[in-house]
Amino acid sequence: MRAICLVGIGKIAVDQHIPAIAASPDWMLAATVSRAGAVDGVPAYTDFARMLAERPDIDTVSLCLPPVPRYDYAAAAIAAGRHVMLEKPPGATLAEVQALARMAQDAGVTLYTTWHSRMAKGVAPAKAWLADKIVTAAHITWKEDVRRWHPGQDWVFTPGGMGVFDPGSNALSIMTEILPQPVHLRHADLYFPANRDTPIAAELTWTGNVTGSFDWRQTGPQSWDIVVQTDNGTLALHDGGARLVIDGKDVESGADREYPALYDRMAELVKTAASEVDITPMIHVADALTLGKRHVVDAFDF
Repeated sequence: MRAICLVGIGKIAVDQHIPAIAASPDWMLAATVSRAGAVDGVPAYTDFARMLAERPDIDTVSLCLPPVPRYDYAAAAIAAGRHVMLEKPPGATLAEVQALARMAQDAGVTLYTTWHSRMAKGVAPAKAWLADKIVTAAHITWKEDVRRWHPGQDWVFTPGGMGVFDPGSNALSIMTEILPQPVHLRHADLYFPANRDTPIAAELTWTGNVTGSFDWRQTGPQSWDIVVQTDNGTLALHDGGARLVIDGKDVESGADREYPALYDRMAELVKTAASEVDITPMIHVADALTLGKRHVVDAFDF
């Protein structure tokens, strides 16, 4: 087993990363770095530089920090010769992720930009089914309750936090994975709370008759759905990609293990001294923020 350090012990780390590492045959959680969080029985640091200096036995770092501070941590880890795994979205800007990719290549270490929703059990079979089809239309509905999934996390509404595109990037990661032909954005309406710097909702239109509705204000049942119409049937992914329906019939796709699959992939990359850096979902976010028409809506507070 390889020693790994988890940086940023917040909600996503507790809910997903820690259980995935604990169940992995490839990884041992050897240390954490966080301002406040910790894991029972695991050495906890509050200073990343100190962890790097004191723990040469740890050759891999998984960063679960918010996007804005993540670059500095990733750059420091790469400079120290460590392999780096990035929670999605992999950075605050496209340029910084590209810079990290060059650093990792020069240092001979692995850099893995993870997109966990691509590992949802319905995504791979959806991609395979669509491969020889002509897509005539598609619509994404990605609506959830920010208070439930990011309780009190004001960083999501600060510059670089991406607002509704934080969960929306999950949808975009699936879209860019399954569509047999790439699309690009044509129009976006972005809805900003009067007291916030990032959008809480978005309506998007791409080429190829592809549209999307993202909203962070939905209470009750959450909606994570993608419907694709083709020249030979209709495909739907529900529950964030976990449920695949083709022409109205459910397709069994095996076990749902998004985050364990990410750590499996990271182990493969490290063993083969390879990197996997994909910023295509982030390109669509950047395009939306470039093309988007700004609409001001009611102020939002947690």
